[in-house]
Amino acid sequence: MAKKSFYSTRFRNIGLVTVFAVYFLILVGGIVRSTGSGMGCPDWPKCFGSWVPPTDVSQLPEDYLEVYKQKRIEKNEKLAANLDKLGFEQLAASIFSHPSQYIETEFNATKTWIEYVNRLVGVLIGIFVFLTVVYAVPYLRRDKAVFYLALGSFVLVGLQGWLGSIVVSTNLLPITVTVHMALALVLVAMLQYAVARAQKDDFNSHFVYSPKINGLLWLLGLITFGQILLGTQVREEVDIIASVLGDANREQWIGELGINFYIHRSFSILVLGLHLYVAFLLYGLKDRAIRKMTHFMLAIVALEIVLGIGLAYFAIPPVLQPLHLTFAALLFGLQFQLLIVYHYASREAIKKSVVVHR
Repeated sequence: MAKKSFYSTRFRNIGLVTVFAVYFLILVGGIVRSTGSGMGCPDWPKCFGSWVPPTDVSQLPEDYLEVYKQKRIEKNEKLAANLDKLGFEQLAASIFSHPSQYIETEFNATKTWIEYVNRLVGVLIGIFVFLTVVYAVPYLRRDKAVFYLALGSFVLVGLQGWLGSIVVSTNLLPITVTVHMALALVLVAMLQYAVARAQKDDFNSHFVYSPKINGLLWLLGLITFGQILLGTQVREEVDIIASVLGDANREQWIGELGINFYIHRSFSILVLGLHLYVAFLLYGLKDRAIRKMTHFMLAIVALEIVLGIGLAYFAIPPVLQPLHLTFAALLFGLQFQLLIVYHYASREAIKKSVVVHR
């Protein structure tokens, strides 16, 4: 039992560290976007051709703008050709023809180092996920799903790294940014489920499973997932408008946004109502762990509404943008954790009920 406890505790600890590291990366990524640092490093995985980026433009060749633009174009040509061979003709055409790849990005030391820190955090997460896989090996004999979830997370991190290179080569092509965010949320969910499944024997409760509550928790998670992706698309529109109007006309940005913004804003009212209803049902379970998570869920929803109002009515303050994204991701993670806890706790309750009636 002691040996099992050691393996279980070690896996849980590295899993939790990795999950929180992913959330931190989402925050850093939000800062990268809000400061316009996404192209702070015009190449990948190196930054201006070096593993340690320059601190002054004098360290770069005079024609560096043309050099790195050409490298991006060549990489996109290869990507588009491969996608075309696989049958994704429309996607290939959009990547190769999108004007963003022809935009030259001038060196800015601050933006370069912000993006560089973003990449370093990404590498650190890769190391954490690798350790998660190593520490999950004992579960091959106990619960293979835990190991394969960890392994799948490691593969997903590699895919995220490759997609990150595409984001850079296409100069932040909108669809790539959205997919990048979606995969980050999937990564969080996989890691959370792996950790929770490894600890499933610790769940203990006395309530009876309800398909209605389970379905509503799934619905909450899916709606939040969709809201985050829609918000990402709104953020992409903001980037385009900002490049046209400039930062000096920031108060005009909201008025130039399209239908996605109004859907995202209006749908939040329905999301709030659904959260309140689900919270009412969860409080009725009288379960301490679930009650505590429900408290946090409602608090994050309230904070998200406040942040959303701040963005809409105060000219999209840069400091609020990464916070809005990060707390949205935390809300999704908390909802998914609630779903996991409810599933395992109620399942254990059902088992106990069966034993008692026997």
